[in-house]
Amino acid sequence: MTRATINPKRGSAPDSAMLARSGRRGKITAAAVVMEEARRSGLLDGDRTEHVSFRAPKALVEAAMRESGATRPTELGLLALAMLAQPDPVANFLKETRGQLGPDHQLDY
Repeated sequence: MTRATINPKRGSAPDSAMLARSGRRGKITAAAVVMEEARRSGLLDGDRTEHVSFRAPKALVEAAMRESGATRPTELGLLALAMLAQPDPVANFLKETRGQLGPDHQLDY
């Protein structure tokens, strides 16, 4: 049971197909897609000058690493930051269209 590891430290950009495939049945992992999008948008470019450190419950960290496929806490932290830095397009659409219905939509009460 091997999962793709997320390694944004590599000097050259990894092949996106390799990055996005897990070892199990070739499925694309959400974590790999998030990291690839972060790389494409330039969020992983530049020097690593920021230091982030905090304490978290062990069970939370273990569950997050298991779900994401991250093999090190640094990978997990980068994934979490990448997910927060890139807004969900569906959530943005729902916020922008809240309260708006199509002209042919009728509410049945």
